[in-house]
Amino acid sequence: MTTFVSEAESAALVDDELALAAAREAFLATGTGQTFPVVIGNSSLPHNRFTLKSGSAGDLVGVKIGSFWPDNTELPRHSSTIVLLDPATGRLRAVVEAAAANAYRTAAADALAVDALARKDSRTLTIIGTGHQALHEVRAVSRVRPIERVFVVGRRPDAAKTFAAQVTAVTGMTAEPTDARTGVAEADVLVTATTSREPLFDASWVAPGTHISAMGADGPGKQELPVAIYDRARLFCDLPEQSTTIGEFQHAQAAVPVALGSVLAGDADGRTSPEDVTVFDSSGFALQDLTLAAALLHRRFGEHE
Repeated sequence: MTTFVSEAESAALVDDELALAAAREAFLATGTGQTFPVVIGNSSLPHNRFTLKSGSAGDLVGVKIGSFWPDNTELPRHSSTIVLLDPATGRLRAVVEAAAANAYRTAAADALAVDALARKDSRTLTIIGTGHQALHEVRAVSRVRPIERVFVVGRRPDAAKTFAAQVTAVTGMTAEPTDARTGVAEADVLVTATTSREPLFDASWVAPGTHISAMGADGPGKQELPVAIYDRARLFCDLPEQSTTIGEFQHAQAAVPVALGSVLAGDADGRTSPEDVTVFDSSGFALQDLTLAAALLHRRFGEHE
């Protein structure tokens, strides 16, 4: 019998703790699991886009369908549906609607990188971007580092001011809008959460010891980081072959990023000095979605369905 978890159910079940634990499981599973090339498609209207990310690890087999329908007004423009297959038969095992949970999942990956790579005494977080994902990023990072101050950088000053007030209201942390140069220079941890197709800042603004988690580049042509930063940084990502194809490192083909899963497993070095600049590119991969779906099912039913 196929299990179905609706969007409302998964949104009520998910939290930062569940998402972070599922993310850690997914990144560790990259050593033995499999992921497959991302499929990008569209409807008869080319601006309606979707991606399929598939993979398998242990008894988890399936695909995540992420869609973006920009003309939606009554419904959210983004949606996420995770389909799990029975590993023994290939038959449908579960369908989990997870648009809200997907935001937690994405932020958890960036926070996991912060936990593994950022200086332990990191207290200032700069977030570039003021959209829906940004608050999830701030909240997730503040769970793994003693963040005391948040700088907000946005394209529109009014949006940055409004978002900074929201951060303070939700988290209690001091948050203020600022310009890109100041925000980048002051950051112990810098998170980019935009849909940009060009660099958001100058590499020379980044101070020694900064950690950068970039999550916006997940398709051809997307870019948030200046290529010049790669010459002075230690580079990490979720999946190297994917990152250099549709992630941030598509713009630096000579880059050889280290898989974060290897760092978490103790097979590769992370930060080696307080002065290191570390960069993590998160393009998103299917094992994150499969472990998230399994965690939601476990919380909903008390066991993996």
